[in-house]
Order: sequence, then structure tokens, then C-alpha cells
Amino acid sequence: MRVSLRGRQAGRRVDLALGLLLAAGVLTGTAANTIGVNWPLDLIQLHAAAALAILLLAPWKYVVIRRGLRRTRRRRATKALSLTLAAFVLITIGSGLLHSTGRVEFVGPLTLMQIHVGAAIGALLAVTAHFFGHAVRPRRTDADRRALLRLGVLGGAAAVATAAWDTAAVAGGRRFTGSVPKASLEVTSWFDDGVQRIDPARWTLRVGSVTFDLEAIRALPHERFTAILDCTSGWYSSQDWDGVRLSTLIAAAGLPKSGWRSLEVRSTTGYARWFGAATTDDVWLVTAVAGRPLSYGHGFPARIVAPGRRGFWWVKWVTSIEPSARPPWAQFVFPLS
Repeated sequence: MRVSLRGRQAGRRVDLALGLLLAAGVLTGTAANTIGVNWPLDLIQLHAAAALAILLLAPWKYVVIRRGLRRTRRRRATKALSLTLAAFVLITIGSGLLHSTGRVEFVGPLTLMQIHVGAAIGALLAVTAHFFGHAVRPRRTDADRRALLRLGVLGGAAAVATAAWDTAAVAGGRRFTGSVPKASLEVTSWFDDGVQRIDPARWTLRVGSVTFDLEAIRALPHERFTAILDCTSGWYSSQDWDGVRLSTLIAAAGLPKSGWRSLEVRSTTGYARWFGAATTDDVWLVTAVAGRPLSYGHGFPARIVAPGRRGFWWVKWVTSIEPSARPPWAQFVFPLS
């Protein structure tokens, strides 16, 4: 099918298609990086398909960009913004595809996922600035039969490209979140949380009005179970954990079963997450992994393990667990501190 870009209408439609694909990429990527359970809808495949569809449109967009750069009336700032946006998009897609192979993890001091997310945020900011300076608004005539046919062809080509990439390049064992497998846990923290080296003789855990020391926590009924830690930095690892359910812990502390909506779990660093009252039987406070006590980097002396939730829910170096009237949904999807 021959596509002409001689008129502004064709270039405008390319921009609209790219805008839709960027939005789809952001939404599916954010969802895949947030949700810890496998949906019937394969979000990471849709995320990859949106990225590859953008690459398939790149030759047409190149024509649009080249035509814009040749216009003497267009301001230099606008031209620079267009080139910056193109660079951010290419870095975002390239880092994501490279990460999916499982063969490269770091580029200098940064992980590929840090580069991927950082470039995606840069692309969003550039798109926003580009929109206010050079808005491309949809029209009723954009959704004609020919445009829909072209979108269908693009979607089919993206699906074929995604299947081919998964077959030829993607690492075996990649999870539905896009994370690649690791035999052992890696030491990661949320943003600026440094590894805490806590003296076990001085550590205490406050649960409501009751305070436990480490020996008292270890004396509670522990269970050994298997759970997958799926980190937002792009890896996952299945491990055996030893811990006590939060429901058992709050019963030992004598907390009432009603009168609160969530449990605020707080780290010694100040990092906190709120777990719903109905989930206390499915969340653990653990003291050991793989048959050995937790290391400092993995949350010694006690951390949260929350199966089915991404790694940022698994609070390390827990120092307090408090009943709260705050509903669990009244917190940011991604912690801001």
C-alpha cells in the first residue's frame, strides 16, 4: 500500500497515529510495571507492540521531520524540541527492547529500566511541550475508511513484529510484567533508601500499642512458603521465605478486628505502604529467605513479603505496623518517597 506525505493531512495523520501509540505505550507500560498479577490481557505484549508500531512508522515520521526542519519560518526552538522528542522516543524503545533480551542490564551506573523509564518521562514532557507549541488536533475526517484500513495494517504488522521479536531475541522465562529471571535476589531500594544496618539487640517492632523484639517475633508461628519478588527495576526471583502472617501478628498484639481500614507498614527509613484489612492473611512479615536470616540489603531483621504485588510493596527494615482509618486505595500507586 502506497502512502503519500505530500500534503499536510498525511503528515498530520502520522502525528496523530504516533500520539495514540505513545499513549498506548505509556498506559500499558505503567500498568505492567504496577500490577503484580497476570491479567488475561497481556499488557507487556501490547506495550511491545506499541513500541514496534512506532518504529514501523519511523520512515514516514522521518519525512515529516525533515520537511519541518527545512521550513525557514519554523523557530529553532520548535525544531530542537522535535529532535529532542525523537531522541527520547528512540532511547525509550531501544532500551526497552534491549532489556527484553535479558543480555544487558546496566549501561554505566544506570540500569536499562532506569534509562527506559527516564527517557519515557522525558518523551512525555517533550510531547506536552510540543502539543502546546504545535498542537495537532483530530478531525472527523481522520477516521475515514482508508485511515482505519491503514491502522489495521499497522496493527497487524506490529503483531507480527512482536511475535518475531519474542521468538528471536527475548530472554526465556520473561514474566508477564516484562521482568527477566534471576536465580538470587538483588539488593535494590526505592529511590534514596540506603541499606540499613540495624542492631538486632536494639531493634523493636511496634504493632498497635504492643512492642516486640526480634526474639518475640521469631517465637511467633512461622510458615515457609514460596513467593516471587518482581522488582520494578526489571527482574524477578522465586524464593522460599520464612515468616508470620500479618493476621497472626496483629492477633498476637491484641488488635481489634474492626475499627480500622488498613495497616500502615513503615520502614525505619520512613518509607510506608498501607495494606487493606482484608489482605492481612495474605501478607507476611518475614525474617528469613532461602533458609537463612535476611541480610541487611534484603531487609534484616524483618521485611514484608506480599505475593501478587510488585517489589515496592515489600517494605524492608519494618519498624512499625499500625492500624489506620485510611483506605488502602488512598495512596499513590507508586510511592513518592
